[in-house]
Amino acid sequence: MAERIHPADSPPTSGEHPTPKSPTSSPDKPVPQPGTYVIQIPKDQIYRVPPPENARRYEHLSKRKARRSSCRSCCCCLLITIIVLLLAAAIAAAVIYFVFKPESPNYSVENVAIRGFNLTSSTPLSPEFDVTVRAHNPNDKIGIYYEKGSSVRVYYEDINLCSGALPAFYQPTNNVTVFRTALKGSAIELTNGALMALSDQQNNGAVPFSLKLRAPVKIKVGSVKTWKITVKVTCKITVDRLTAASRIVSKDCDYGVDLW
Repeated sequence: MAERIHPADSPPTSGEHPTPKSPTSSPDKPVPQPGTYVIQIPKDQIYRVPPPENARRYEHLSKRKARRSSCRSCCCCLLITIIVLLLAAAIAAAVIYFVFKPESPNYSVENVAIRGFNLTSSTPLSPEFDVTVRAHNPNDKIGIYYEKGSSVRVYYEDINLCSGALPAFYQPTNNVTVFRTALKGSAIELTNGALMALSDQQNNGAVPFSLKLRAPVKIKVGSVKTWKITVKVTCKITVDRLTAASRIVSKDCDYGVDLW
């Protein structure tokens, strides 16, 4: 059985003489400090492994630590894989850029023939625009496939007047392609204010329109074709009159792409 040593007697108060030590007490046995306990446990009751009643808890904690370690390892492997793929993609893009030296194609509106505008009547309009577009591919080693599903729209302020589509074709390297597309609208109702503004602008020889072109394309690099990329062209054009003999006074086109 374990032995328990009770706290030693309190030190004597002032005026009292200390009680002499018993002659039977051993001088080598440590004396505990006042107010403390010392518990002695036999060696055969000290466990180096969990006792049976705590074995399941110990096993559960060990499995939890193993799962956490496995999750950390998986996350590290995934992160390393992503970094390697990003580096490989960056290296491939750099190689393609320096080998093929890609340049952006150029687009412009060369001519516009307009019909279907009767500004003296309040009946709905059926405007028609025959638009001639010039596309220039300046690349030496890159061709462009223009796919189906394109759209061309003409706006006056925020009003969509007419729409159409581009033909599907392949544009080889170092090529200039000029194509004409017919845009048609029907039952376009303009307010009296818009009709008066168009009439005044035509009298001044400067009628502004906005042309928006969206075309899905595939880039051919050597013998490889990319996924579909959307080409976006927005042109601000100003014509002198609303007739088939209209002439472009000014034009300004912006070009962009959607890679996905």
